[in-house]
Amino acid sequence: MSLQDLLDALPAGSEELPLLQSIDFDRLPRHVAIIMDGNGRWARLRRKRRVEGHRAGIAAVRDVVETSARLGLQVLTLYAFSIENWKRPKTEVSTLMGLLKRYLRMELSTLLRNNIRFQVIGRMGELPIDVQDELRRGMEATRGSSGLLFNIALNYGGRAEITDAVRRLLAEMLANGRDPERVDEKVLASYLYTAGQPDPDLLIRTSGELRVSNFLLWQIAYSEIWVTDVLWPDFRRRHLLQAVADFQKRERRYGGIAPA
Repeated sequence: MSLQDLLDALPAGSEELPLLQSIDFDRLPRHVAIIMDGNGRWARLRRKRRVEGHRAGIAAVRDVVETSARLGLQVLTLYAFSIENWKRPKTEVSTLMGLLKRYLRMELSTLLRNNIRFQVIGRMGELPIDVQDELRRGMEATRGSSGLLFNIALNYGGRAEITDAVRRLLAEMLANGRDPERVDEKVLASYLYTAGQPDPDLLIRTSGELRVSNFLLWQIAYSEIWVTDVLWPDFRRRHLLQAVADFQKRERRYGGIAPA
């Protein structure tokens, strides 16, 4: 489905139509990153188990990924599982891994149909073997897609990413005798998990929490941050459109001053 198909499918009086009409498609954020937070709270408010919140969150992932592709975003990165999340109960972690495999199996045809390329960032080699196999199948199947790049951050931590980048860089320097004086920000960025991708223009956090939770610490140096009280399982297309519309109202100065 294209953006025009999306517009045509909106019912009369839809609150999404004025949002879409307010967006300047020549000034879209190239990269949107999202901290998906609030699954547990969503479940608790409904007197359900935490895992039910994770299951409900799958619908939000589906909606946001497809909408991002139709809008024409270049990159979408979703924070799905942090290194710190291993501290959670084993049953919850196991459920999360199962949901991840199920999502990939069920949504692969949708990713292909929407020309979406799937990629994992994080220490994938520390995930269960069956999960790694499913992830690799998804990445291989979508390798030829040229539309939205959909990153999913798994077993991810911003500090760990920078540590891994420095280790790789140092190993190469020792092997090749590179001059450390020639290492600058551009060189180090080329060793990050997101090498070659634009940094996030827009960082979205659901559930109202005001922290970045060790997510893309290097890359979000100049990202615009948009926080909503909406819990992740309730996050839908209209919320993403609102975030993009609000982003376009901001003046990005990158440490400079506004023009006179």
